[in-house]
Amino acid sequence: MSSSPPGYELLGESQGESLLALSGAWAQGHNPEPFKTIASRLISNPPHALTIDGTKITHWDSLLMAFLLQCHDFCRTQGIAFDTRQLPQGTVELLDVATAVKAHEEPEETPTPWLSTLDPANLLRKASSGTRDSLAFIGEVTIAMGRLVTGRANTRLRDFAAFCYQTGPNAFGIISLTSILVGMILAYLGAVQLRQFGAEIYVADLVVIGTLREMGVLMTAVVMAGRTGAAYAAQLGTMQTNEEIDAISTMGISPIEFLVLPRMLALIIIMPLLTVYADLLGIVGGGIVAGGMGISPPQYIAQGMAALSITQIAVGLIKAVVFAALIAIAGCRAGINSGRSSAAVGQAATTAVVTSVVYLIVADAAINIVFQQLGI
Repeated sequence: MSSSPPGYELLGESQGESLLALSGAWAQGHNPEPFKTIASRLISNPPHALTIDGTKITHWDSLLMAFLLQCHDFCRTQGIAFDTRQLPQGTVELLDVATAVKAHEEPEETPTPWLSTLDPANLLRKASSGTRDSLAFIGEVTIAMGRLVTGRANTRLRDFAAFCYQTGPNAFGIISLTSILVGMILAYLGAVQLRQFGAEIYVADLVVIGTLREMGVLMTAVVMAGRTGAAYAAQLGTMQTNEEIDAISTMGISPIEFLVLPRMLALIIIMPLLTVYADLLGIVGGGIVAGGMGISPPQYIAQGMAALSITQIAVGLIKAVVFAALIAIAGCRAGINSGRSSAAVGQAATTAVVTSVVYLIVADAAINIVFQQLGI
């Protein structure tokens, strides 16, 4: 193996046909001059044709192939005829294989007239298609869950543990801040009305019941939708862009079992715990406001304990499990169905957050109606 460094020289630039003479050892461990150097010279004085000469190449590996591919792609985009001569044996065949299929290019989207977005038939078709895709994804998740229960799923426990850590402890900061502030806001809203009747002491009832049944779990879900749901969509969307999901499928492994189930189970396990944590901080936040209204901490605690019941706690925890499943489905579905570009990954994250919030509002209203009818 020669130790001479790789190099190149551009010749014959004034005759409309340029010759790029390569020399030295084009192998890993050497650092040839960056391609942008020769590219800038070709752009400033573009030839009709560029020929790569490899007479003086002493050794080569993938470093040479990467350089040749850069030259080929540059000439194709600039409209320059590309040719080679005296290249080492095998390089031409490899270059032919690498350039046999053009790189995939996303088709340009045709601008849609804004009036068409208000077409009822178009909206109905989109809603029908979205509902059908969501049901199909939920069906795949259900089948994968059944395989997990019977011990046949390709789901790794260490992935589940990693996502539990990512979903839970890393979210304590934002959950703490929002929970205390929501508890204080809830207490302020109640205090304004209750003060008119001299019933400030019932602020404790309002904060405890409102936090346990509604605000604690709902605000936690909104935070997790923006934080964890978007993260799931971005992670899976990036894997889709890098064709990692295709590789997993090619190996006969279900992406739902390997990628979606660990994320979904982690969120379903962690979400009720975060809800309990948020409830406690929300009640503490309400107590801070109650203290400003002249209600002593023992009074606030005694009145809050009187309003506390297992039913109120159970309602919040049931909602937490349902909300966690919906956030995970929205985030993972957006990531799995993402396009294969950086813009598509961003769109997937946005879709995950918007869909999750819509799911949360609809599910919260439905659960409240059901519980009211059941007298819970």
